[in-house]
Amino acid sequence: MTFIAPLNPMLIEDVINRTLAEDLGRAGDITTLATIPASARARAVIAARESGVIAGSDLAIAAFRRLDQSIRFDTHIADGAFVSKGDVALAIEGPARAILSAERTALNFMGRLSGIASLTARYVEKVKHTKARIVCTRKTTPGLRAFEKHAVRCGGGFNHRFGLDDAILIKDNHIAVAGGVINALRAAKAFAGHLVKIEIEVDTLDQLDEVIREGADVVLLDNMTPAQLKDAVARVKGNMLTEASGGVTLESVAAIAESGVDMISVGALTHSARVLDLGLDIAIN
Repeated sequence: MTFIAPLNPMLIEDVINRTLAEDLGRAGDITTLATIPASARARAVIAARESGVIAGSDLAIAAFRRLDQSIRFDTHIADGAFVSKGDVALAIEGPARAILSAERTALNFMGRLSGIASLTARYVEKVKHTKARIVCTRKTTPGLRAFEKHAVRCGGGFNHRFGLDDAILIKDNHIAVAGGVINALRAAKAFAGHLVKIEIEVDTLDQLDEVIREGADVVLLDNMTPAQLKDAVARVKGNMLTEASGGVTLESVAAIAESGVDMISVGALTHSARVLDLGLDIAIN
């Protein structure tokens, strides 16, 4: 399995505090407080109810630990690893009240992120016979981008920019307001620092020819057919990275990859992934 960089602990702490506060409200988990003695302890497992790729374990652990630092964990299946139906991903033991109160927050994160990782893995599998990388977009859940992009990496994909400050990406609306491809590129080059990459989106091969003449680091080939993409790659001649984008599906991604593009950006990885069905089974001691 490829090394997957851990999530920033400060980001984890912030999102866990917010999501637990959303769930516990002002009075706490009144169902658990009413029915479970403070002294009760429990053992639990988070298990897969379908096959997929695990992601979000660190967030699940942080949710439980935020309510009780004494809870112990045994990670059976790490982020980025495949899981089959019935497999235990995480074993948990500690005070029952804390486990029950954090259960939904933990499962929400693991299910959502594992769903993204699982869908990404399906796309990656479709293009493994090519050089193309599957990359994500900024079409993420507000406030959860870093975590959803982590899930993409868990599924074998790669990250595009994290925000508007990562790199210059000139889109069609920028081109329209700037007065054309050449104007936009020249303005971007005059503005950019020496470490800032410049990517520009084109909709036609005529626009691509303008980009080739002016130069850029990456060209985004938007909504082109596989035949047009192949032509575009031939014109670029390896002088820029090529990225295909626009309406990519599991059914179309292989043909797109076979055109020779370097990257394929897929918004569906994060905006349309189905939650992976994970469940927490608990036994009171």
